[in-house]
Amino acid sequence: MTTTENTGPLGVEIGSLAGGSADLSQYAGKAVLVVNVASKCGLTPQYTGLERLQERYAAQGFTVLGVPCNQFLGQEPGSAEEIAEFCSATYGVTFPLTEKVEVNGDGRHALYERLVGFADGEGHTGDIRWNFEKFLIGRDGTVVARFSPQTEPESAEVVAAVETAVA
Repeated sequence: MTTTENTGPLGVEIGSLAGGSADLSQYAGKAVLVVNVASKCGLTPQYTGLERLQERYAAQGFTVLGVPCNQFLGQEPGSAEEIAEFCSATYGVTFPLTEKVEVNGDGRHALYERLVGFADGEGHTGDIRWNFEKFLIGRDGTVVARFSPQTEPESAEVVAAVETAVA
């Protein structure tokens, strides 16, 4: 994938789930929670908390960015249309979703190339461990936090990080 001048995570090109470019440059100056998502995972109910974060902080310059991925036991097998319908009908998702990408391995998308070097609170860097791993990108375009897949979107640590990022 081609990159723009910005060397941060939002300086890459990625497609939108609906087709065309997701135009990550539109999020410059905003806080963005990037999450690799899947429809058939035990953690899929996290969509509820992600949508609540979206609703709660969108007016303060925040968005969730869902990145569908099928690399973990094939838990996101659907087409773009099926993923969009599932997210909308089941969880009322209003936040943007990108095209389905690989987050690990030789086919790792450039977005994740720029994210995986950041450590979470336990010091984990490198490969994405499972669906729903979360990266918070600050208004300046740098990664400011990484959260494990099991960390609930509305946990105290995620909410505190988002509130700091949008302040």
